[in-house]
Amino acid sequence: MKQVPYWLDTAPRFPDRSGEPLPDRADIVVIGGGITGLSTALHCARKGATVVLLEKDRIGSGASGRNGSMCTQGLTIKVGEARKRYGQARARELYDAFRTAVDVVEELTHTEKIDCDFVRSGRLGVAYKPAHFEAQKAAHADLARNFGHETVLISKSELRSELGSDYYHGALLDPLSAGLHVGKFLHGLAEAVERAGARIHERNAATGVRRLPGGGFDVDTWHGTVRAKQVMVATDAYTDKSFPWLRNRLICVGSFIIVTEPLGDELAREIIPKARLVVDTKNIGHYIRLTPDNRLAFGGRARFAPSDPASDRKSGAVLKREMAEIFPQLANVRVDYVWGGSVGFSYDRIPHAGENDGLYYSMGYCGHGVQMATYMGQRMAEMMDGHAEANPLRGLGFPKVPVPFYNGTAWFLPFAGAYYRAKDKLG
Repeated sequence: MKQVPYWLDTAPRFPDRSGEPLPDRADIVVIGGGITGLSTALHCARKGATVVLLEKDRIGSGASGRNGSMCTQGLTIKVGEARKRYGQARARELYDAFRTAVDVVEELTHTEKIDCDFVRSGRLGVAYKPAHFEAQKAAHADLARNFGHETVLISKSELRSELGSDYYHGALLDPLSAGLHVGKFLHGLAEAVERAGARIHERNAATGVRRLPGGGFDVDTWHGTVRAKQVMVATDAYTDKSFPWLRNRLICVGSFIIVTEPLGDELAREIIPKARLVVDTKNIGHYIRLTPDNRLAFGGRARFAPSDPASDRKSGAVLKREMAEIFPQLANVRVDYVWGGSVGFSYDRIPHAGENDGLYYSMGYCGHGVQMATYMGQRMAEMMDGHAEANPLRGLGFPKVPVPFYNGTAWFLPFAGAYYRAKDKLG
């Protein structure tokens, strides 16, 4: 069993972009080599800016290479909650931005010729309890009437045509969500960044940013200092103490995934006949999909603990047990991969992007990072070019986590996890 992300292990080999001399100056320094950083660097370079991207490890080594490789439509909060907070018109604008984000990923795969198995396979939201399916009926009507989004209701009796399990009580299908191979996407995006003229520096972390009296910034790194007119922080769940204002606004939640051995065509079609992306309605839920080579990727918040080799193995055992509960036919299937990572959540459970003290940022994707990070990189390039209105997340604020003396370490997560597990169990 490999304790590395399947997506990175099966992507084309990434070239080593470490050791290159750091230039003295650049128009823009982007901090973070995940999808947000790569997309920002690409779109800024396309505008003619000189761009330096700094990554403390390797491209995609954080959340961008450790996720379920899903590119799904829909807000990170329920549309009713969005309407209550922001009003119907603003909720619709936000919903449309999340929908546009998937289109932007698809467009990039075409314009940059990124072969990453992008397929509009559809997202199947499966109801853990009968009451959840009743809520899906209401959401189905609300989405069509108020958000221009047509979904498909699937009753429990019809669900077998979509899922080889009797565990759930119906589903809501969004037919336009997409799956892709995120490791291949990262590889292609990094190549596109370099074709556009930006320079990528791996294994070179930003250790501090100093604002200059005459304008601009000095960005200190492990291997020198680069002076920039603008700085974009694209570190999300991996934001460190160098950026306390951002770190104090993020809750970093562990997420874990197992990937089975290849199932073969027959068993794969039995499990998920139409290769949908499957997400359940539990508070501590699962996300499930077939990989392009017919393995099953099965992920979730198996443990509220940081990712490390021992924690990942324990989480893998939990996930394998839960997978067999949902799909008994997989009880004896071998698990070939297990890994973990951190997901950045904002306190109000919606992404945030903007500018603070001269530094630009986009983060807190709450599990929707593949598409939103790609889209927000494009939008942040426009914002940094003087078009504040291009930011679809403008005006939402970015609340600090309201825990006394909070410094980015979410010590309370095990207690929250126990609470939500009890809610799932007791209904």
